[in-house]
Amino acid sequence: MYAYSKKTEKEVKQLAKGKLVLRADRCKGCELCVSVCPKKILKLDDVNVNRKGYHPVTVINEDECIACASCAMMCPDGIINVYKVD
Repeated sequence: MYAYSKKTEKEVKQLAKGKLVLRADRCKGCELCVSVCPKKILKLDDVNVNRKGYHPVTVINEDECIACASCAMMCPDGIINVYKVD
């Protein structure tokens, strides 16, 4: 068995940072990306509607992104690109 320990605040701050590029005009608002984000930084835009008539996903706090790319892997339409930044 493996012993897992909770990460310290210092270790968490050392995680990679990410930049999200969203093609909101192609988003159908399925919320799959929202549900898998471990940092809960994605949500559907309550105000704006894209050209397809859906409320697209938007980033709440990009500074919290850890570049795990879970959102991009889950997106059925491939509208999310995740880039690691220094």
